[in-house]
Amino acid sequence: MRAFTITKYKEPLREADIAEPVVGDGDVLVRVEAAGLNQLDDKIRLGGFKQILPYKLPLVLGHDLAGTVIHTGPKVRDYKPGDHVYARPATDRIGTFAERIAVAEEDLALKPETVSMAEAGSLPLVALTAWQALVERGNVQPGQKVLIHAGAGGVGSIAIQLAKYLGATVATTASGANAGFVRDLGADIVIDYRNQDFEQVLTGYDLVLDSIGGENLEKSLRILKPGGKAIGISGPPDPAFARKAGLNPVLRLAVAVLSSKVRRQARKLGVSYEFLFMRASGDQLRRISTLVDDGVLRPVVGEVFDFDDTPQALESLATGGIRGKAVITIAG
Repeated sequence: MRAFTITKYKEPLREADIAEPVVGDGDVLVRVEAAGLNQLDDKIRLGGFKQILPYKLPLVLGHDLAGTVIHTGPKVRDYKPGDHVYARPATDRIGTFAERIAVAEEDLALKPETVSMAEAGSLPLVALTAWQALVERGNVQPGQKVLIHAGAGGVGSIAIQLAKYLGATVATTASGANAGFVRDLGADIVIDYRNQDFEQVLTGYDLVLDSIGGENLEKSLRILKPGGKAIGISGPPDPAFARKAGLNPVLRLAVAVLSSKVRRQARKLGVSYEFLFMRASGDQLRRISTLVDDGVLRPVVGEVFDFDDTPQALESLATGGIRGKAVITIAG
């Protein structure tokens, strides 16, 4: 079976012939027809998460898929061969840059009926991230004010639409060239990050979704109202994440130190900071499918690559400039 793997950190993806997936009793074997590309894939390739995500090499990357069910394990009840599905496999079972993958039934959902395989393949990681940030963690309510950084990107383009659906006033940062694009997605206020300082423009926000980190995150804390919350998806990880991930005591201490500055700043301002590393959830994807088919959410696919060009496609993420998501497609 063809796949694209890394054998050493910081090296490019390489094509490999790997063994067929092992299909467990509760697994679904899926023929991958589209796979979204995510910054997380490149961060793993570069070794950025190797302390907290101790993958064994060689490793097949890829966190998103849309495709067709080939076979199901004996305990699977909700799927059958021929079903069109999509998923973000569990963290310990990634590997969608391959022709086939076995996915746990609970991580799958039927893909939205109104979109293509490529569009469906763009959604799982970013849509689950937006849902878990805005609905689960943020509990966004009508009338609240939400800032979403990098609104033209993969997470941002979905998060703007979801926040607007939830009734929030939505601000976002984007380049001037993307201002019209993010307004069309639902942004009420657009900050041109190249020419404006969002900290000088915005105040009294209930929630910030930060995908940039560093100084951008620190400034985000300062535009929150008392009791407001910043959710970071680029880091730094916090102690709650370390506990949930089951990290050893040494790594837990290291994580606590990494996030101590931003957590201390948040406390002084009377706000809070949480790190979000999204998780797989078929249940949430089913709710997202409904929103897509109802016209509430629309996937944004900025570029489509052929499976043979997966290494170059992943490298293209570093240059930026792609609206929404880049996706690879695999001919049947």
